[in-house]
Amino acid sequence: MHRAHATSVPFENFDSSAGRPVSLEPATLEDKFVARRRGGYCFEQNLVFMLALTSIGVSEVTPMLARVGNASSDEPGALNHLVLRVVEHGETWLADVGFGGGGLLDPIPFHVGAESDQSGWRYRLAEQGAAIVLQSHLDGEWTDTYYFVPQPAPIVDIEVSNWYTSTHPSSPFVSGVLAGARRAECCLTYYQFGEPTLVERPVGGPAVTSVVPASDVPALLAERFGIAGVTMNAQGRAVLAGESP
Repeated sequence: MHRAHATSVPFENFDSSAGRPVSLEPATLEDKFVARRRGGYCFEQNLVFMLALTSIGVSEVTPMLARVGNASSDEPGALNHLVLRVVEHGETWLADVGFGGGGLLDPIPFHVGAESDQSGWRYRLAEQGAAIVLQSHLDGEWTDTYYFVPQPAPIVDIEVSNWYTSTHPSSPFVSGVLAGARRAECCLTYYQFGEPTLVERPVGGPAVTSVVPASDVPALLAERFGIAGVTMNAQGRAVLAGESP
């Protein structure tokens, strides 16, 4: 289930980038992901996955808030990422289908020192003080992806973090357009804060960054990210057709 979700549901922030606050109500998420065939970002993706797990009888699914970036930084980022701790058949896992292009394909065992090879992509859990760090092996070294204190996050705290992420002017999810596609053979990331940019990293290889002509963006997002219906507005910004503010 984890790999199927991660490799088929696109990561995208077209709501927040268009000035629409992101709702985490289960009925709204079901309509967006299932009926409208949209994607979303971490809060939406992992809450939808949590609902899917509980619907098939997985009773211990705990959401936790995380900070993206270097766990040793003197300037920590906001709590703007959501992950899941899942207990099933006596085993505990870190699950995360909502990180975008560079996220997990499969769950990773939830204990410090655990390493996981996922179709050639390597991940491990490390420790930094009271925090647990997810690290990815990229370009020959281990790099912090995000870190979190392993404590349950009440829905009120998730709502506050989601509100900040989807509405605050300094949030990259408001100021830019972001999309991600996770495949077994590659990671794809699209971002637009100025020029439309594509970052492609093949398994075992370096990331390649290229500027995308604005006229090519709709086809790129449809064909490689699975995000159909994108147009470029008068400001040259990617928007979903019929859903711009």
